[in-house]
Amino acid sequence: MRHRFRDTLWLAGRDYRNEWQMSGFFILSLAAVLGPMLILFGLKFGIVGSMLDNLIEDPRNREVRPIGSGRYDRAWIEQLRSRPEVAFIVPQTRAIAATIELNSDSGKRIVTVEMIPTDRDDPLLKNLQQPQGLHELILSDAAARKLNVKPGDEISGSLARRFQGRSERIHVPLKVTDLAKPGSFSRDGAFVTLYLVEAAEDFRDGRAVPSLGWGGTLPAEEEQRNYPSFRLYTRSIYGVAPMSEALGKLGIEVNTRAADIDIVQNMDRNLSAVFWLIAVIGLVGVSFSLGASLWANVDRKRKELSVLRLVGFRTSDIIWFPVIQSAFTAIFGWLTAVVIYLLISLTINRMFTAQLESGETLCRLLPSDFIIALGLTLGAAVLAASLAGYRAARIEPAEGLRDI
Repeated sequence: MRHRFRDTLWLAGRDYRNEWQMSGFFILSLAAVLGPMLILFGLKFGIVGSMLDNLIEDPRNREVRPIGSGRYDRAWIEQLRSRPEVAFIVPQTRAIAATIELNSDSGKRIVTVEMIPTDRDDPLLKNLQQPQGLHELILSDAAARKLNVKPGDEISGSLARRFQGRSERIHVPLKVTDLAKPGSFSRDGAFVTLYLVEAAEDFRDGRAVPSLGWGGTLPAEEEQRNYPSFRLYTRSIYGVAPMSEALGKLGIEVNTRAADIDIVQNMDRNLSAVFWLIAVIGLVGVSFSLGASLWANVDRKRKELSVLRLVGFRTSDIIWFPVIQSAFTAIFGWLTAVVIYLLISLTINRMFTAQLESGETLCRLLPSDFIIALGLTLGAAVLAASLAGYRAARIEPAEGLRDI
């Protein structure tokens, strides 16, 4: 059986090559349909894919911010942290108490900055050296430029309060461990440990902070501390909506970029539906066209195929004849379409280089997309060849005797 299939493959290949004009027309007609579809899908994948990548890479799109103030203790924060959607969460103190005045030897003036509590795995501080303890911080780009400092520099922070009828000011030495990326925080800010933010709040509330030697009434007790807000980021943009819904059920109103995410996701779904509709129509059209051509080809070669039946080829071997030739058309048509796509996509990407970010492309496909296209093309071609195979199977060996 393997020997007969090899003979059928060889004969089908020789016949396909001998009639190269007709074979070439089949290949070009298939490439004329498949090439534009690859370009269309490449544009869809490139444009929408870039938008999704920007949404995913920007951690601010994964932020879930509570609106207003609440009362959240450590146990509640830890319970929320255990949810599968949550990638990062840290409590926040009152905004009015979370400010500090910074001064550097190289800076021209004192800069008042917001203190943002942070912890390990903070999405805004990815690949940066995290601050530790009560004397380290990461400055925002805006604050670092005003203070004229760089990582490793020593600066001074100061806090003021009105306590027992008199004004007090304390100073705390701080070290800049790193600088946040410009897009992480647009205002003057300092990412510090939660302990430093709590210490600043305790100091302003008149409570003592023994770890820093700040006097006051009573040391703060961690078990009794409540936080008015928190900073939360989900693991992906697809977790923003479920997290918002879960917090809504708890009566917590939040602000997110879910609307922007929904717009891109809907665009992705709608464009995918349009593409597959066009692809199905194109493949069906090519299948019928190829099937009709192969059917006519079998009719034109009835004598030759009947002679093959006469010399010992079985019906199953004859059926393989149009199927193999359709596979040749599918493979060479796919290769031609890929070459067309590569040339056009290269031209498109070069035309829009100035409008794209570094590393972005307007028209792109993954290697797996080409393999899927080949599989679909082969499937459509073999399905079309089944009609011609059915026609070939009905050829009788006796038809070849009439011309002998």
